[in-house]
Amino acid sequence: MSNKLRTVLAGCGAISHHWMNMTACKELVEIVGLVDLDTDRARAFAAQYQLQDAVIGASLGEVLAATGPEAVFDCTVPAAHVQVVCEALQHGCHVLGEKPLADTMAHAQEMVQAAQQAGKIYAVIQNRRYDPNIRRLRAFLDSGAIGKITTVQCNFLLAADFGDNFRTVMAHPLVLDMAIHTFDAARLITSARPQSVYCQEWNPAGSWYRGDAAAAAIFEMSEGIVYTYLGSWVARGLNTPWECEWRVIGDQGSVCWDGVDGYRAETLGDDGQCHPVAVPEIDAGAKTGGHDGVIREFVTCVRQGGTPETTATDNIYSLAMVLGAIASSEQGAKVTFTQEGLLVP
Repeated sequence: MSNKLRTVLAGCGAISHHWMNMTACKELVEIVGLVDLDTDRARAFAAQYQLQDAVIGASLGEVLAATGPEAVFDCTVPAAHVQVVCEALQHGCHVLGEKPLADTMAHAQEMVQAAQQAGKIYAVIQNRRYDPNIRRLRAFLDSGAIGKITTVQCNFLLAADFGDNFRTVMAHPLVLDMAIHTFDAARLITSARPQSVYCQEWNPAGSWYRGDAAAAAIFEMSEGIVYTYLGSWVARGLNTPWECEWRVIGDQGSVCWDGVDGYRAETLGDDGQCHPVAVPEIDAGAKTGGHDGVIREFVTCVRQGGTPETTATDNIYSLAMVLGAIASSEQGAKVTFTQEGLLVP
């Protein structure tokens, strides 16, 4: 008898193919059902991945009733997450979903509460946490080499043309669709929660997006940290990696990470001057592989117990940063988070 995790996949669009191509999906997961409003697309998906025995339907409830799965993979659009997740939890399923967690803070809190009441895991594919290079930076900061973190700054500058898809016409394409990765990375690096944000969005000349494709934001974080973000999806030339370029300043030194595998650091010596130091290599363990690493950890936690790092109860703070930045931009004013680091629904 197979010990693979019996799973229903909801949403058979472009991102779901990326999930299916992960080694973890092939080795650890059995797709027993496919749900999509376009059942022809679901049937084509089944044929492509040789899922001849998968139950196909447009209704999640009907497919769950027919298959009795242990988990649901939610690859639907953000506006559909609340319905898909809550229905899956009501059927006794664990859920792993695409980012962002939700389209609104109210929906996010509803899903977190539903998972807690059901006693099931609800986690999010926050795949950029599972990069050994950012883990190396985090380990260096945890070592105390640059002392107490005071300031974090990052640049995300790319010319990202996705063709004619939803990003081209959506409002806030950069902040809503992409900045969740960067803001979540900032939380990983600092272990801090947001306290306030001032954000300005704009759409540079020559942009191929209808909504604002550039943004600058200043976050006041807990522990007295200030985090600044500059991003653009229409920056031609001298592009940064998708993981951004980072500078972290502490009271005893600074470190720069190029977003790939390049690091520069200087720390304060006994002579009162700053001197170059190495950022040691580390064994990141299971925290590697992007999507693959997230899926593996999710399956492990379902099978053996434990809580995935990208659980919704933690990821909601990254979503709060996104929604807070959008609210600030729309209001033209600084937005304050709750004491817990959440945004008022």
